[in-house]
Amino acid sequence: MSNEAEQTAQRRAKLQALIDMGVAPYPRRFDRDADVTSLVETYGGTPGDVLEAERPRARVAGRILSIRAFGKANFLVLSDGRSRIQVYVRADAMPERDFAIYRQLDFGDHVGVEGRLFRTKTNELTVWAERLVFLAKCLLPLPEKWHGLTDVETRYRQRYLDLVVNPDSRRVFETRARVVAAIRRFLNERGFLEVETPMMQPMAGGALARPFVTHHNALDLDLYLRIAPELYLKRLTVGGFERVYEINRSFRNEGISTQHNPEFTMLEFYEAYVDYEHLMAMTEQLLVEVAREATGGLDARFGDATIAFAAPYPRLSLRHAAAEAATARLAGTSDWTGGAVTAEHLRDRDAAARVARALGLEVASSHGPGRLALELFEALCEDQLVQPTFVYDFPTEVSPLSKQKPDDPDTVERFELYAGRFEIANGFSELNDPAEQRRRFEEQLRERAAGDPEAHGMDEDYIRALEYGLPPTGGEGIGIDRLVMLLTDSPSIRDVILFPLLKPRASDVV
Repeated sequence: MSNEAEQTAQRRAKLQALIDMGVAPYPRRFDRDADVTSLVETYGGTPGDVLEAERPRARVAGRILSIRAFGKANFLVLSDGRSRIQVYVRADAMPERDFAIYRQLDFGDHVGVEGRLFRTKTNELTVWAERLVFLAKCLLPLPEKWHGLTDVETRYRQRYLDLVVNPDSRRVFETRARVVAAIRRFLNERGFLEVETPMMQPMAGGALARPFVTHHNALDLDLYLRIAPELYLKRLTVGGFERVYEINRSFRNEGISTQHNPEFTMLEFYEAYVDYEHLMAMTEQLLVEVAREATGGLDARFGDATIAFAAPYPRLSLRHAAAEAATARLAGTSDWTGGAVTAEHLRDRDAAARVARALGLEVASSHGPGRLALELFEALCEDQLVQPTFVYDFPTEVSPLSKQKPDDPDTVERFELYAGRFEIANGFSELNDPAEQRRRFEEQLRERAAGDPEAHGMDEDYIRALEYGLPPTGGEGIGIDRLVMLLTDSPSIRDVILFPLLKPRASDVV
């Protein structure tokens, strides 16, 4: 029998012993008057002589993180997941049955205790237990507290176990909750209305991505899990909601990496009568407030860097940044004789293709100069953008929902915000010309016919909505998972998603 199996058998035997004593194995409730954290916060700084004089009492419950015995003196450490408190147990200080329950306890069990607070000779805040109530048996052995749970895959598959033994994991998700709350507060205070839009959609739109497909039996209709809420939120702007947002779950049937999970959380917001310049300034204000709420300041450690969220953030033109990076990379290449690469080169398909091939990038026949410029930027520049940086003025070819610049039809008023070497936000002045939107969708259909599975489809109802009149509007999406990664020094998106998607193990398949 393995050690784990032996421990499990012993724990089950103790549970049976409790049942034989008449103890309810799974009681319905325990009426506590404080949790562990509130006791520690209230009395953590109270001297022992004051506690002895006032003799405050408490009914508290938690999970046992350690059990120690020193002759007649026995100690438990209880945790509510955030804080810990010691419990002093003596046979002569409680009913005989309660002490008999204590003898059947294991590391990981849940118990409730009642007694007075005091400090031990080592000045430890402690509950002198006068009553002890069994609440739940931990039948499977937890990792030893001094080893923790270090196997990354087990942490993701059994998040409940990770949260029990790794306090840092709990702090990540508490920070995540503060981030979301701060975002809501920021937008609500500025008159934005929070809404909910469909997660199952008859057409996957609002982004260039591969969707998940499902089927509605009663309607005999194929539906798509949303890849973005964008087109529905802009319909609401057409309907008169001038400031609207959604904190939404979106789904993309694509690869998994440290920055990508098929199910993820985004903030999307839209404001009428503003453009992408307004959004960039607003994004700086938002991130300053969120960073301060999450970390207490404006600097966050991420890997080997310190991310400074204080505004303003630098701005880079996409084509210029890609051209400069390509020039620097090709400068020492013997087979490149084209001289300095300029932003204008990246507007010409043949010139952009030559640069891409010289740098070892694949050039698909369906890729125009705009797509090539974007791929050059992603290959050469993304991993250099550690501090928050706006990259702006994207090619029209890769931005089917963005408004073109008045003097440059090949460029749209779009930006992405990078930090920590990856994108965390994408925003633009919204395309509100229905004829131009139809032309862009038709272009996307040609790319789809040429083999691009991420190309956007034709959405006739959205065009119809535009024909009723979308005012000048700015819209933006912010990846909440990635933002939390930056603010909690988490190297993988799986560290900030409570239950990330994983391939089932053979032992999990029945």
